[in-house]
Amino acid sequence: MPDPTRRPTAVVIGGSVSGLFAATALLDHADVTLVERDQFPEGSAPRRGVPQARHAHLVWYGGVVAFDQLLPGLVDQVVTRGARLVHIMGDMVSRAPNEVWFRRFTSTHHRNLVCSRDLLDSVIRDRVLPDTRLTVRQSTTALSLTGDRSRVTGVRIRTEGHQEEVLTADLVIDATGRGSQAPRWLEDLGLPRVTEREVNAGVTYATRLYHAPGTTADAPFPLVNVQANPAKAPGRGGIILPVEGGRWIVTLSGTRGGEPTRDPDAFTDFALTLGDPVIGELIKDADPIGDVSTTRSTANQRRYYEKMRSWPDGFTVIGDAIAGYNPVYGHGITAAAQSALAIGTVLRTTSVTAPGTSRRLQHAATRPVAAAWDLAVGQDARYPGASDASPAWTERMLARFVDQAVATGARNPRALSALLDVMSMEKPATRLFSPDMLIPMLFGPKKPHLQAPPLAESERKNATL
Repeated sequence: MPDPTRRPTAVVIGGSVSGLFAATALLDHADVTLVERDQFPEGSAPRRGVPQARHAHLVWYGGVVAFDQLLPGLVDQVVTRGARLVHIMGDMVSRAPNEVWFRRFTSTHHRNLVCSRDLLDSVIRDRVLPDTRLTVRQSTTALSLTGDRSRVTGVRIRTEGHQEEVLTADLVIDATGRGSQAPRWLEDLGLPRVTEREVNAGVTYATRLYHAPGTTADAPFPLVNVQANPAKAPGRGGIILPVEGGRWIVTLSGTRGGEPTRDPDAFTDFALTLGDPVIGELIKDADPIGDVSTTRSTANQRRYYEKMRSWPDGFTVIGDAIAGYNPVYGHGITAAAQSALAIGTVLRTTSVTAPGTSRRLQHAATRPVAAAWDLAVGQDARYPGASDASPAWTERMLARFVDQAVATGARNPRALSALLDVMSMEKPATRLFSPDMLIPMLFGPKKPHLQAPPLAESERKNATL
């Protein structure tokens, strides 16, 4: 019989953003041990387990809201360290996949958090790791779960000194990302293999840092984004992300047959071949910092844990370990924060040790992840060879409707607000069927589509100084 005076225990595997947020959500309800395979770096520096950190990252407004609900004041701390809260689309020059340029409306409330991934991770670590209720085990590898198919009782680990031991826990949370071993671990406990799906558009990313030309704190440069068009394979896109330290992170992408390379001499030439050459034109005279970094692990991968008929008490999977997305959509960090928030919401009314809690947590953590999955797959499934199975009719219909919603939002502020509610992961996709979208879509009035990027002449001039 459980001891009602004993405080529950939890182990979070993985010190990623997802793991740090999960630990935060658990601290009011359990004694938490965070297990991290690597050593955390000091300050704003790369972490070994996050090779994709070099590429452009942003946090959608739904994530911004979740950040401050999980850790009040966190967003202001990141901004104080050099990040920016930018109006989407007011502070952004963006070309949609259907080759429509968005007007730079500033009438919506949506603001995204923009900075380097290294800075963001550093500020989150500085908030979470010093908590005296948290025990941190670095240079420690999770090997397997302990328990059986009905209940997970802990995790077997290997320490830096290659010693093996078992951390017992009432709840184990897997936040190890794309490389999660949870499918195998659950099979080892006697559970069936989880259903998985992959949609792989074959995207390669190439990123290079630049000194931001002519940019000042009083006149920050807008984000510049040229998205790939799935109807024109290979799809090529790119983004200029102005970040702290007077730098631009420039990330280029290309699908099968049109991939960027690590060749620094080919970087600008590739940017000039995008659907619009604006990024190439802006960087051709800019001073690069360092070499080109590439990433090819960009497939959308989904594991349907919430559909498993049997699920053990004491175990939950969150974040990229449930679903990893093509990074171009920028939803991973937002989904991680919202999933942690959902875990905290469940635990406010349900004990960590109560039967069925982990299944409730699994369903709650999956909802934001599933929303991000639907947004990503609707586009990527349209590329040749992206999936063995054709997109479901619901995915095809949603993709077509989203194209119309984008075209409408590009020239109507009411419709843009509805579109950004969904893209920012504030509201479900049903928001696209609201009067704010449907009335402008069907009846107008409609301004003509822009024929060129809405970059002010003064911005172009500053970028060439």
